[in-house]
Amino acid sequence: MPPPAIVLRPVATADLDTCHALSVAVGWAHRLADWRWVTGFGRGVVAAMEGEIVGTTLWWLYGETASSIGMVIVRPDRQGLGIGRRLVEAALADLGDRTAVLVATDAGQPLYARLGFADTGRVLQQQGVAQAPDLPPASLRPLRSADLEAVIALDHAAKGMRRAAAIAALAAAGDGMVLTEGGGITGFAFCREAGLGRVIGPVVAPDAAGARALIGHWLVRHAGTALRVDTPADSTIGDWLAAHGLALAGTGIAMTRGRRPPVAAGARSFALINQGLG
Repeated sequence: MPPPAIVLRPVATADLDTCHALSVAVGWAHRLADWRWVTGFGRGVVAAMEGEIVGTTLWWLYGETASSIGMVIVRPDRQGLGIGRRLVEAALADLGDRTAVLVATDAGQPLYARLGFADTGRVLQQQGVAQAPDLPPASLRPLRSADLEAVIALDHAAKGMRRAAAIAALAAAGDGMVLTEGGGITGFAFCREAGLGRVIGPVVAPDAAGARALIGHWLVRHAGTALRVDTPADSTIGDWLAAHGLALAGTGIAMTRGRRPPVAAGARSFALINQGLG
């Protein structure tokens, strides 16, 4: 007997309790509040079989040419039926010619490769109980509302994508610090409640020393509590994070479909917003 038909439809607010239950079922740490936050400025679809939601995916538009795909989940007892492929294809159909980025699990990587995504690096998931570092003084101050456009521009330079809605949502949901030099902003880091505690990211800085100063601020402020950072494997700060309580808990595969977003000199990404938003 063939399996029931797979029906895709836009995600609705009323679906979020079930979406959250799906993420719990696959061992993800997202809270219901995290689902509400990421759907607040994104798009998505759910897959239903016999009236029950069995899969999800979300995506976010960045400027006119780029995007990120995440929260691709299929209920464990419905895996292997092609639902994941249908969900990602729905996202790609909506995105059209936009570049799409995502972070894949090892199990999901072959599917994304078949859909035209190419590996671009590894992402390190580092988390644990924060230990305060001993750092040299740095020119840091809290983010102000007047800084938002400068931060969006710096993020664009580091990521190659204009993520204005995501940065504005971060400023509303969490706290931000900026790194300054000569009166100008050269780096920033956000910290917000998410998952099992708090997440630091995104982090953009001119160099690793600047990234350590920004992240170190949050490690000091939240010492003794659960923190997480998703950092590119080539960031060079992984061992430093581990030395201050944030041990390596897993890895993901960064992938891109289409033209890789062009980044500018002088601004470098040291931490993702999260693995879905990039």
